[in-house]
Order: sequence, then structure tokens, then C-alpha cells
Amino acid sequence: MLIEYGVWVTRLALAVVFGLSAWGKLTDRAGTRQAVGDFGVPVRWVPAVAWGLPVVEAVLAVGVVLPWTAAAAAIGVLLLLTVFTAVIVRLLRLGKRPACSCFGAASATPIGARSIVRNGVLMLLAALVLWGAIAYPSVPEALPADAATGLALVAVLCAAIAWLVGQVGALRRRLDEQALSTLGAEGLPVGSVAPEFELLDVAGERTNLADLLAPGRPVLLVFVHPGCELCAALARELPRWQARTALTIVVVGNGDAAQQAAWGVEQGLGDIPSLVQQGNEAALRYRVRGTPSAVLIDADGRVAAPVARGAIATRELIIARKSVRAQLSSRSNGQRAAANGRS
Repeated sequence: MLIEYGVWVTRLALAVVFGLSAWGKLTDRAGTRQAVGDFGVPVRWVPAVAWGLPVVEAVLAVGVVLPWTAAAAAIGVLLLLTVFTAVIVRLLRLGKRPACSCFGAASATPIGARSIVRNGVLMLLAALVLWGAIAYPSVPEALPADAATGLALVAVLCAAIAWLVGQVGALRRRLDEQALSTLGAEGLPVGSVAPEFELLDVAGERTNLADLLAPGRPVLLVFVHPGCELCAALARELPRWQARTALTIVVVGNGDAAQQAAWGVEQGLGDIPSLVQQGNEAALRYRVRGTPSAVLIDADGRVAAPVARGAIATRELIIARKSVRAQLSSRSNGQRAAANGRS
């Protein structure tokens, strides 16, 4: 009997995932069309695919629940996930990371290794559903009616909670974007006190500005986004600049710690700290409007330069800082040499 319960639970779980995916796409038509186009579908087919994909997902969600269609629906899920995973792998090999929008506006994050892992888990779940549908075709009729119905209601409740959490996240992102658009002049005045922040690092530990400041060593906050190709190109250069300058370079991204960690490994950040902001909390405080951008903070905790907007401006800021430091070092050495000559 325990196995029969497991079979029913796996089918409900797969139905919830594909039901949420279908609903998210249907309620975010613009985002779905954008994602379909970014994934390489020809322009003339984008409207049809944007409508057809969520309909297919909804049919599969219903199909895995019904005992007489569960096996066929599970096969359909496996085929759909296989195609989707192959497309993701191809895009990643080409260096492209479009937003997935698999669950509509609630999941408008760039694809990556995490997307492949997620699809692998869902494929395993679909394989279990297929096995259960063949081995135990009498589920859920073989289960007590109250137990089967109760599990179904729990699945519906979990789906509702997951949808609400996604909507809250999407609303927070929209509020952040609106706040960024009404900040006024970009960047804080040079010489102003750098706003404090507390962000998560890739290990899940909290880090603030005081933790990053070291005597005589300025901090360069580089704001990036996982889906930004210019950010990726700039990130690959940062270890070299870190070794050549007296700067503490810190990368600040969006998303979650696991995604940021994978992105950092992919770009070869090495020992450069990588922090994650929830929404755009740090960007809002420093009035940073886009990525990549950089903010230089001197060792005293004050803004040392205007915001460097773009990869080129960030490189120029680093080079300028390096040149100033070299001039100061040369001047200091010259003054010491003159003092030694007089003595």
C-alpha cells in the first residue's frame, strides 16, 4: 500500500509542476513570446508555439493524474523535457543565456547549469510516474477515497502557495525596476558616505561593507547579472585586474547563492568575492541602474568616483585607479630618496 501512495504522490507532484508552468505561461503572454523567440524559434512560429506550449503542458498535467492516460502523459513529459534540455545545452554552448520564463513572470531568470539539473530531476520524476502507471494501473482507485482526495487537496494547496510565492517575487522585481527608474541622477556624489549593505555570499553567509573594507585598500563593487553577456566578458577579466591593483574587487549579482556560485565558476572568478542581492537592494542604495556597472569605495568608506556604467567604463575606472596609485607610489619614492640625499 505504501508504494501505491508513492505512485499517487509522484503523479500529483508532476501534475503540479506542469500545471504551474502552463498557468504561468498563459498569464504572462508577452514574456512567453519573448522567451520562445530567444530560444531560437523562427519568428513566424513564435505566436503558435507561445500558445501551444502551455496548452500541451496543461494537457500533460491533467493526463498524469488520470489512471488511463498517466503512462502516455509521462512519455509526453519525457519527450518535452528532452527537447527542452537539448535546446538549453545548445544555447549554453553558444554562450547564450536567455531568460527561461518556464513558469511565466515568476521565473524570468537566465538559463544555466541549474536549468539542466532541474530538468534532469523532472525527467526522473516522469520516469517514476511512467513506471508507476505501468506497474500499478489501479492507482488511485486502489487507495482509500479519503486518502487519495486528501493528497490531491494538499497538492492543490502546495500549487497555490508556490504560485503566490512566485507572484510576490515578480512583484518585488517590478517594484525594484520602478524604483530604479525614479532614482534621479545615477550614482551617489563623490565623497559621500557609502551606504552599508548586508548581502549573502555564495556560501550563504552574510557579508556587509565593513567586512570588505581593509586599511589602505579600496573596494570596487561590480554589479552584474547572470544573463548579461557583457557582464560575463568583464567578469573573466576581473581576476587579472585583482592581481595587478590594490583593489578589493567584489561582484554583486542577482538571483540566489547557488546560481551566483555556478556563474562565478563558469566565468573563472576564483578568489573574488561574489555576493547576491535580493532584488536590487544594493543597486538601489548606490543608484546603479544597469549592468555591468561599478562603484569605487575608498578605504575610508566613501564613494571615490562616479558610477562606471558599462564594461568599458569599468575597465577605464580600474586603469585610472591603477595609474593614480602608481603616480602616488612614484612620488612617495622620490620624496624618500630626496630626504635620504639631504641626510
